[in-house]
Amino acid sequence: MIESEAQAQDYVSTLGDSAALSLLERYSRALRAENAHQNLVSKPSLDHMWQRHIADSAQLLELVPRETSPWLDLGTGPGLPGIVLAILRPQCRFVLVESRRRRVEFLESICGELGLSNVTIEGCRLEVVESFRAGAITARAFAPLPRLLDLSERFSTAQTWWVLPKGRSAAQELQQLPAKRAGMFHVERSRTDPQAGILIGKRGKTKGDTP
Repeated sequence: MIESEAQAQDYVSTLGDSAALSLLERYSRALRAENAHQNLVSKPSLDHMWQRHIADSAQLLELVPRETSPWLDLGTGPGLPGIVLAILRPQCRFVLVESRRRRVEFLESICGELGLSNVTIEGCRLEVVESFRAGAITARAFAPLPRLLDLSERFSTAQTWWVLPKGRSAAQELQQLPAKRAGMFHVERSRTDPQAGILIGKRGKTKGDTP
């Protein structure tokens, strides 16, 4: 379990090289600065940036096959988890969906500053994004699980992984699904919060299956 900023940085260093870590540090500084102008993340969480945001996002990479691409990040906000994942997996494509204009401006600015050519930003509602086959679909804080699945269904195939951080409501939200749909998912415990869960799902999979 990751319990400190030092542990969070050590963990993330196992998932990316020194160039990626440098970009993540630049991203974290930009996020902190922008948070003074718009509410991107909670102010108290800024004191635990690597644990609460960087490592919390980075851990999703370990839950799907390494070559998974493209990723679709719904309601990405300031780029969590999408920007973090894109930095750590420069060989994969990421599509970040965010409808709020000021957040889109921040995303466009930081992607340009960091040279993230593997990121596409869709500055609109998901309903108007053109369909494509996603390798993985993630959303850190987008919508209740039933609605999230309904909205993202057209981007999924039998090979698509849903990787959905749901905090402490993971098991409860899973219970809201019909039995057949719920059977696609299992809950992984978060590395950054012992009481938080991440829902992992794939068509044709049953609980307990691993990537």
